[in-house]
Amino acid sequence: MNRALAWLSVLGGGLGLVAASALTIEKIAKLEDPAYVPTCSINPVIACGSVMDSPQAAAFGFPNPLIGIAAFAVVVTVGVTVLAGFQPPRWFRAAFSAGAALGVVFVHWLIAASLYDIRALCPYCVVVWAVTIPLAWYSALDTWPWLAPLNRVHSAVLALWYAVIAALVLGAFWDYWSSLL
Repeated sequence: MNRALAWLSVLGGGLGLVAASALTIEKIAKLEDPAYVPTCSINPVIACGSVMDSPQAAAFGFPNPLIGIAAFAVVVTVGVTVLAGFQPPRWFRAAFSAGAALGVVFVHWLIAASLYDIRALCPYCVVVWAVTIPLAWYSALDTWPWLAPLNRVHSAVLALWYAVIAALVLGAFWDYWSSLL
């Protein structure tokens, strides 16, 4: 694992950990008081409460942010250990990359659910989406030699990836966004 990916793991994993923790705190508050309106529920589109109340918010039978807390804690720990001098063996990098790939697949399923089933966005979830994508992308580039030709255009691929998601968000909520103009 290179130092840039280690820093991305520390910073991106830290942001993801904070977002997953905040969402967990909001979920606990909502469980304690069903009338509680999460602080991240701002309008009909940006509404954590709608997302938290959906079946997709507990895809494996417990709140998804608990997965984020565990996963991002591991990501931060790996980044810190690499910055401290640990040189992970190939199998470890492959496992890290596979975990990040599973994370990005799960995140894309959640993106689709947010846009087309739940019809709401959770700001904390969006932070998790935003950090999971580069973690998966750059860990894949760092681990799999057959992706080496893409190193020349790595940031363009990432920018296109974000642009497609932004376009999907704009399209899914176009009626709401256009009503604000």
